[in-house]
Formats: sequence, structure tokens, C-alpha cells
Amino acid sequence: MKKYPIYNIQRFNCNSVNSDLYINTFKNHLIDHSFVEEPHRHNSYVLVFFTKGSGTHEIDFDVFAIQQGSMFFLQPGQMHHWHLSDDVEGFVIFYSQEMYNLYFGQKTIGDYPFYSSVDNKPEMIFDATESKAILPYFKSLIAETQSDQLLNQDKIMNLLDIIHIEIARKYSETHLHEAHSYNVKIKMFETVLENNFRIEKAPSFYASQLAITLKHLNRICNEMLQKTTTEVITDRIILEAKRMLMDKKFTVNEIATRLGFDDYSYFTRLFKKNTGITPSNFRIFKN
Repeated sequence: MKKYPIYNIQRFNCNSVNSDLYINTFKNHLIDHSFVEEPHRHNSYVLVFFTKGSGTHEIDFDVFAIQQGSMFFLQPGQMHHWHLSDDVEGFVIFYSQEMYNLYFGQKTIGDYPFYSSVDNKPEMIFDATESKAILPYFKSLIAETQSDQLLNQDKIMNLLDIIHIEIARKYSETHLHEAHSYNVKIKMFETVLENNFRIEKAPSFYASQLAITLKHLNRICNEMLQKTTTEVITDRIILEAKRMLMDKKFTVNEIATRLGFDDYSYFTRLFKKNTGITPSNFRIFKN
């Protein structure tokens, strides 16, 4: 029976006293961790920047081409794997939400717009000029992890935050709607949806939780995501169903039940309507 592991930072960082942070060049990372080319998840945030090479990166069933300047940012729980060329180079960073939020105090990792589970775009391409500007921060991170200079942990955290700021600036330029006043409501919707999508499917429930009308929530979703509220809810359910189908721990019927569907046939129809394939055939195809 095939299972898809969830890796914690300690799995990669066993020789470090800091179990909440892992920083490495991608080439060195692959020497001891080639297994990351198989489907898996992390319980931490993941940031990867490629400076050379090619291949593909599949994240929650979407496939992205890897090229020079590719930047990927994953949230805990996202399923992904790589197919990489032999000449790949770059940088990889894992870090926990707790470490980041405790260090910076008044801001959290969730404040950055590129970490959004409702409208997650986990990839950006930095052109030659942009890559040249951000590369020194990654190189400095590697240097600091290999040194024992005074306040090096503080420098590492601030370098990591500078990288996030640079990504956020580019992200906001690329996705202008992120600066829209509706963004606050979308973030609230994201939180409520993540906590309730298994048991609450009605758009009216989410509107009431946000203290707005369903018409207004639909307007926000259409403006920000180009989707209806129902489509956003359904997309989250289908994504979770796909993740669960990748692991044969549960039958399709059990998955339907765990996702809040008493009617197995309705769950199957919904899945096929949104993917073009039945849950059982999806499992066969992906495994």
C-alpha cells in the first residue's frame, strides 16, 4: 500500500541545534535527500530558488516548468515532487511558522500575500535583473549558516525576511488585486474556509461568518479570484479529496464521509464534474 510521507524539518536538519530552520544549496540538498523527487508533503513552509537547470515541479496536481529564476513557495501540507535535470542549482529553505512569528512578533508569515490557500500561486519567475538583485541574500544565508559569528541567527532571520519582502513586492506588481481593499475579507474567508470546509458547504454559512451578505461575498470572490463563492469552496474540497486519494489509507467511500458527504454517489459526481474523472480512476491514474 503506497503512502505519501509528511517530512518535518528535523528529517533534513538532524545535525543542527535549530530544528525549525533548514537552509542549503539545492545541489547539496539532493546529495542526501534524493527521495524528495517522490511525492511528499512538509509540515513547514518551503522556499526554493533555482539559478540553473530545468525540469518540472508538481504542486497539488499543477505542473510548473523549472527554469533559471524559478521561485517556489509552499505552505505546510501541500503535496509536491520534482523531476530535475542533472545540472540543477539553487537554494532551498524550510522554516516553521512558529519560529518566524515568534521572532518578528507583530507580523506573521501569513501576512505575505503569496502564502494564500484560497488563491495560492506557488510560483514566480525572476528575470535576470531581478535574480541578480535577490541572489546575494541567498548566498549570505548560506554563508551565515556555515559561520558562528556574533548574532548570526538574527542575521539569518532578517535575510530571510528581506527575501520575503522582495518576493511580496514582485508578487504585488504581478497580482495587483492583492492590494485591493477586498483582500482583508478574502484572508478572513480563507481562514473560515480552512476550518470548516469538511462540514460546511453552503456559501451562506461563510457569508454569515464574515458578517456580510452572500451577494457581497460573491462580488468579492469574483473581483479577487474570478470565481463564485461556491467554486472557491468546491475547489478546496476537490483539492483535499485529491490529496487523500493519493494515499490508499482510506477507501473512496471513507474519503467522501471524512469530507462531509453522506451521499457517496453525490461526492463521486461532484469530483468527476470538476476533474473529468472519477475518484477511483484518479487514484489509479496517479498511483
